[in-house]
Amino acid sequence: MEYTLFTKLAAEFVGTALLMVFGNGSVANVELSKTKGHHAGWVNIAMGYGFGVMFPVLMFGGISGAHVNPAMTIAQAVNGMFPWSEVLPYIVAQLLGALAGQLIVYVTYLPHYASTTEPEAILATFCTTDAEDNRFNYFINEFFGTFLLVLGALCALSNPWGAKNLGAAAIVVGFIVWGLVTSMGGPTGPGLNPARDLMPRILHAILPIEHKGTSRWGEAWIPVVAPIVGATVGAWLFKLLFA
Repeated sequence: MEYTLFTKLAAEFVGTALLMVFGNGSVANVELSKTKGHHAGWVNIAMGYGFGVMFPVLMFGGISGAHVNPAMTIAQAVNGMFPWSEVLPYIVAQLLGALAGQLIVYVTYLPHYASTTEPEAILATFCTTDAEDNRFNYFINEFFGTFLLVLGALCALSNPWGAKNLGAAAIVVGFIVWGLVTSMGGPTGPGLNPARDLMPRILHAILPIEHKGTSRWGEAWIPVVAPIVGATVGAWLFKLLFA
């Protein structure tokens, strides 16, 4: 079945919003004061992001491809796997979805934002930073993380077994994200997705949160550029070796 562009964009919007609710929602549950999951740990966050990718792919993979990530959209277009005419609409839908999803997280945890006094904890629920405050490490981590995510996702979804069973492939993609967050997430979070970092960072800058601190705009380009470059290389390698 061929879906209209509007339906595809709706899928990208809702899918990216779900990614934010499950992903950054899990961070808020762990980092913010007085939540039921306060200090639940890194595995809780990794699980949230794994489900945050798995569910949109299960729900919308057959409709829009469930990119839910501008880096994935751009990478596929650069490598001739996605029409350039749909790139900008997809990215706009993803950015707006990320904005909506983060607003849901903010409203849901509003009392806990009010009671949290650590700026780093608040910022972590919106966007990424490098644990060592090292921009080179920030770029490298986001590059390789997204490279592996895109390569793994394309292999799972496009190789014969995945093409025959998209549901199983979607579950594998979720576990890829879960594994990446547990294994490579220590330095930066990680973001692996320009929409997941940029739009929440904008909200962090404008929302009236008392102890939020700085939004760290001096490094905000890294989790936008590095995932796009890493995804493009990952899609290129997939097309070269496995497509």
